[in-house]
Amino acid sequence: MTPETLARWQFGITTVYHYFFVPITIALSMLVAILQTIWNRTGNVRYLRLTKFFGKLFLINFAMGVVTGIVQEFQFGMNWSEYSRFVGDIFGAPLALEALLAFFLESVFLGLWIFGWDRLPKKLHLMCIWLAAIGTMLSAIFILAANSWMQNPVGAVFNPATDRAEMASLGAVLTNPVALVTLPHVLFAAYMVAGGFVMGISGWHLSKLRTAQQAGELSARQVEDLGAHRFATKFGAWVLLVASVGIIVTGDIQGKIMTEVQPMKMAAAEALWVSEGGDGSCADFSILTIGSLDGSREVWSAPKVPCLLSFLATGTWDGKVEGINDLRDEFTAGRIQDPDNPLQVNARPRLDALGVNDWVPNIPVTYWTFRLMMGLGFLGMGIAALTLFMLRKGRLPKQSWWWTGLMLAAPLSPLFANSFGWIFTEMGRQPFLVNGVLTTASGVSPGVSAFEMGTTMVLFTLIYGALAVVEVRLLLKYIKLGLPDVVEPEVITDDDAPLSFAY
Repeated sequence: MTPETLARWQFGITTVYHYFFVPITIALSMLVAILQTIWNRTGNVRYLRLTKFFGKLFLINFAMGVVTGIVQEFQFGMNWSEYSRFVGDIFGAPLALEALLAFFLESVFLGLWIFGWDRLPKKLHLMCIWLAAIGTMLSAIFILAANSWMQNPVGAVFNPATDRAEMASLGAVLTNPVALVTLPHVLFAAYMVAGGFVMGISGWHLSKLRTAQQAGELSARQVEDLGAHRFATKFGAWVLLVASVGIIVTGDIQGKIMTEVQPMKMAAAEALWVSEGGDGSCADFSILTIGSLDGSREVWSAPKVPCLLSFLATGTWDGKVEGINDLRDEFTAGRIQDPDNPLQVNARPRLDALGVNDWVPNIPVTYWTFRLMMGLGFLGMGIAALTLFMLRKGRLPKQSWWWTGLMLAAPLSPLFANSFGWIFTEMGRQPFLVNGVLTTASGVSPGVSAFEMGTTMVLFTLIYGALAVVEVRLLLKYIKLGLPDVVEPEVITDDDAPLSFAY
């Protein structure tokens, strides 16, 4: 394997693994804040128990996300130094804002929340978890601004003297049309995962408590648990369901912007080899397509949804969608994706000099990750709707293998939909790191050997595997323990009293 291939595999493995923790951290922090707010407003200890229970699971996930995320930053310098050198002037600004503003906000106030249960007044302590939750979303804003710039490099110019891209407008980077639609899409996706997480855990406990109830073995504490888990199951299901609607709306907008700035990605997502639509006709959406081995034509496809691709790509039922072969020929002949983008205009001669003529991403990966993303997202949406239907009018679920399977799929289906969505986003941009400007092959570190990259990849994989075991065992341990016994905290006025760790 070449150093480029190994570098791509390493970054892909570590990034996908790290992102397993990100959506839960982003959204679960806010759901915990909502639960604590309900406790503050009602005084019902049920919501304090739920806050402490899901707060502990959130902290386990947050800690693991921080540990796995550190590696991401080092990889820019270790394996992608040419990329870092070329885009550092633009990429550094949002990443610095994320570290200095968002991460410090969430970490400082999360620390106050953890240690401040018996030191801060209730309202001030509640404010801490809200500020920590806001910090996680601010973090998403800056990270997505950086990633969206790679999809649509705006607000920058090329400096031939330094052979680097330089920022011309931070405002343009932060208000990139791709970033503006990607942010709500990613946040809704995160809330799907967190909603499924809460629903799945409480739904599993709910079925166990119902079995004990039927056997007449419910203790007084379990009666309280039953009401709390019923609320949490419905709460999580509603979060998942509402977020699913948001995903559909923002995904529709995102598809149209993607067609505008990355037409090859949309064509690859559909495996559309020849342009369709326009002049009174329309482009259909395929459920299943099989292409030739060289990726040049369609061999067979299942029945298609009439005109749906035209609407997804253009917003009209007869809009034209450019095909892979047509786009490849146009790009090879000298087409610039955005003639008004100075960075892409100045990059074109460099790309020609490098002999970059294969502008097509990996079609099978792009095609199937697009469908797995949507399919798993709709599955999560369906599970939430089914759960709410089964819990109507005070009903409780029976403990069974299929109910346990549903509750397990509730967080996992949107979680894997998130992962497949990001694989589609990044693989569909290939062969570019920065769309139309810098190729992946040009961004890899020139002085790192395949052996060195392979060694670090193996080490990271082993370390991440060990961390996965720790994470899963911790989560399962505290999930099985159920809701904790709590005593309403009283504020300690003695400044010399030692801090207590609430978890």
